[in-house]
Amino acid sequence: MSKIPSMSLRKDIPSTASVAFPCNDGRLSAPAAGRNAGPIVDLVMENAPEEGHALEIASGTGQHIVKLAAATPELTWQPSDIDPLRIASIETWSRDKILANLKTPVLLDATQVGWSSEHANQNFILLVNLIHLISVSEARTIIGEISLALLPGGRSIIYGPFKRDGKLTTPGDESFHQSLKEADPEIGYKNDTWMIDQFKIAGLALLEVEQMPANNLAFVLEKHR
Repeated sequence: MSKIPSMSLRKDIPSTASVAFPCNDGRLSAPAAGRNAGPIVDLVMENAPEEGHALEIASGTGQHIVKLAAATPELTWQPSDIDPLRIASIETWSRDKILANLKTPVLLDATQVGWSSEHANQNFILLVNLIHLISVSEARTIIGEISLALLPGGRSIIYGPFKRDGKLTTPGDESFHQSLKEADPEIGYKNDTWMIDQFKIAGLALLEVEQMPANNLAFVLEKHR
C-alpha cells in the first residue's frame, strides 16, 4: 500500500518511492494504494483487536483508511500524517463515505520523541511503508513510541519492504534500496532481524511475520501485558 513519503517532509526521496497523482478536488491518488488495500485490510481484520481505538501513522493519500474503517466498524480509527497536503487528501477521501468510526485526520510526526503522550491508550497501531524511507534512529524512535502509545495487550502491525538476514532478495528490492541510498544515505531497507531486536527492546512481542504481496513483510506485534 505505497503512499507518498511524508515523515520529516524529506525532500530527497526518489520518485521510485511512491507514485501519487493530484485530483481536481484536492485528493491524491496512488495506484499502489488501490492495489494493496485488500491484502492490508485482510491482514488487519485477522490480527487487530475487534474493538477499541486504532491509530494509523503516516496515512498518506488516505485511500485505504476509509476501507479499513468500513471493514472494522468497532475500531475507532485516527488517521494521521505530517504533511498538510496529505491531511487534506485524507479528509477528501473520508467524505466519500460517512463512517462514524473514522476521526478527522491529525498532524503527526512519528519520528519525534514524545508523540505517544498525545496518542496514548491505543488498542491498535498500523504503520505501512515508511520504515525504509527514514533513518535508523527515526525507525528506533517510532518503534519505541508505538510501544508507549499502546495499552498493555494492544497490537501493532508494521508493514513494508525489508532485508532478510541482511540480504536483499529480489532484483527489484536491490534497485529500489540503491535508489533510496543514493538519494539519502541515512535511509533504505532495514534488516528483519534488526527490527525484531528493536521490538524486544521496546517491549513488543513478535506474534508472527506475514509474507505480503510485492515481497513485503508484515510484523504483527503485541504490547507486553
